[in-house]
Amino acid sequence: MSRLPVMSSSKRVLGSSSSSSENGQDFAPAQKKLRKDPESVKPQAAATVIGGKRPLVAATRAPLSRTVRGVGAATVAVGPSRGVLKPSIASAAAKGGNVKQPAVSTGTKAGGGGAPRRQAWDLKGKVSDMEGKIRNYQTKVKSVNQENEVLKGSMVQSQTRVVEVEKQLEKQRNQIREYEGELQALSGVRDELEKVSSDKDTLQKELSNLEVKYKVMETLRDSQETELQTLKMKLSVQESTLARLQTTLRDTEEEVRCLKETVAQQKDELHAGEMERRRLHNTIQELKGNIRVFCRVRPLVDGGLSKHIQLPDSDIKMITLAKTEESHTGKTADTQKNYNFSFDRVFGPKASQQEVFEEISLLVQSALDGYNVCCFAYGQTGSGKTYTMEGEEFDDSRGVIPRAVQQIFKAAEKLGAQGWEFTFTASFVEIYNETLRDLLYTGKASKRPEHEIRKSTNNEMTITNLTYEKVSNEDQVLGLIALANQNRSTAQTAQNDRSSRSHSVFQLDIEGVNAGRDVKCKSTLCLVDLAGSERMLKSQSQGERFKEMTAINGSLSNLGIVIAALANKESYVPYRNSKLTYLLQGCLGGNSKTLMFVNIAPETDSFGETLNSLRFASKVNDCVIGTASANRK
Repeated sequence: MSRLPVMSSSKRVLGSSSSSSENGQDFAPAQKKLRKDPESVKPQAAATVIGGKRPLVAATRAPLSRTVRGVGAATVAVGPSRGVLKPSIASAAAKGGNVKQPAVSTGTKAGGGGAPRRQAWDLKGKVSDMEGKIRNYQTKVKSVNQENEVLKGSMVQSQTRVVEVEKQLEKQRNQIREYEGELQALSGVRDELEKVSSDKDTLQKELSNLEVKYKVMETLRDSQETELQTLKMKLSVQESTLARLQTTLRDTEEEVRCLKETVAQQKDELHAGEMERRRLHNTIQELKGNIRVFCRVRPLVDGGLSKHIQLPDSDIKMITLAKTEESHTGKTADTQKNYNFSFDRVFGPKASQQEVFEEISLLVQSALDGYNVCCFAYGQTGSGKTYTMEGEEFDDSRGVIPRAVQQIFKAAEKLGAQGWEFTFTASFVEIYNETLRDLLYTGKASKRPEHEIRKSTNNEMTITNLTYEKVSNEDQVLGLIALANQNRSTAQTAQNDRSSRSHSVFQLDIEGVNAGRDVKCKSTLCLVDLAGSERMLKSQSQGERFKEMTAINGSLSNLGIVIAALANKESYVPYRNSKLTYLLQGCLGGNSKTLMFVNIAPETDSFGETLNSLRFASKVNDCVIGTASANRK
């Protein structure tokens, strides 16, 4: 739609022309002149549309903010000289079309001819024409002003419609934005719908698979229900069986409880019986004497018994030495002198190793009861001391030491059923030329350590640097005894092919614990094989053998001195005079049950040594030492 500027008619100036040709020109050329001279003519109020072109808006008028579309603004054109608008132009202006101003002559249309051209001298006529033109222009100005007012009203209406259209436009934009948002949301919904559709297809496939599985499960369920019914029937049978077994179990539990009470009572009675047995056993041993002496006679090489040794059949505790003495004057017959000795038991040449051990087995049992026990063999060389203590490898000829070890472990195993647990520690030492030697030492001879006898605070005798081996069975102990026999000092003399040249001492430390009764016991089993006393004339010892004989006889002599001091109940007993008596101080001093074997040789030429040995044994048998006490906690 064309925008029409408004020009003021009051300030429109038209140049006058003196020529008649200027008066006869139409309105259109005059409008063109006005456009070419914008300084002389300034449009104010009226808007004129000339041809198809739009004149410039006056500088004093504010331009419209927006272009108005669709408003039917009137178009004003220069009419004929009489100032009448043609209907076609007015209707065209109302429709908003571009109206082109037709060329109009200045003269009056009368009969198709124009006004006569006045002469140059006809000033009055020219003035009259000019006045007519002025009136005509005034009429046009009024018409233009009216049209301008109409256009102003149209403009206000157009502005109002513009505001309304802008509001509608903004509303439409908002609605478009809402539609765009909804469209975007609908796009997401479409994607989601596609996803849901895909999930639906997947679920349908899974559903079909599940339906197949369901049919399988139904079949399985039917079989399970059948099996369940079978199991229910079995369960009912089992429940009835269980009820019966529970009743039996309750009866059995009651019986077990009664049996447990009986067992506990029997255990108490057994423990009390064991304590009573130990008490009575110890009483019997005390009645027999804390130091007991057994005499054993070695058989002759060809068997039998020498005539100077007499063993009464009616008394197993008596031995008699008979010696025939010639008359010095020759007038009287030969006289026989008898030497009678009484000991706790005398074993003849026919006594077996088992018979000998049975007599001392009760004494060995005391070691497990917590008492210190010592057993040693005394006698001249070749009288059978080593055979009595160690014996041979065969079962029937085994000596006191292996049999005592066997009994100890068997008794410990039986006591284990009553809650006792025992630990055993073995050691083996020899006294050679008044020097202590470890018989269980397996190192180099050049690095053999020195040993000393020490007395602890509880009066126990210990040896420094000695090998102590933990043992748990009989075979381990026998292995240690074999090792000790290999390391023991022996030599050949005129009286014995394999004479022991040292005193050997085997010790087995015993510790017992009964956790259920909170009872502990500790004891030591000491088994000693003394070296044999000998005379230089018979043994014909020389050099190193003579030195060994001197040390052996010296230690045995000191043992006799100690025994005599104990028999005489002297206040001072010289235990420290020799290593042998100092080591056996615990066995001889009172807190031990001690047994001495006196071994004698049956040969006639050994009569003197046999008599000395029996006299020494008789002194030992006459000794009275303190009562041994059990080491219990």
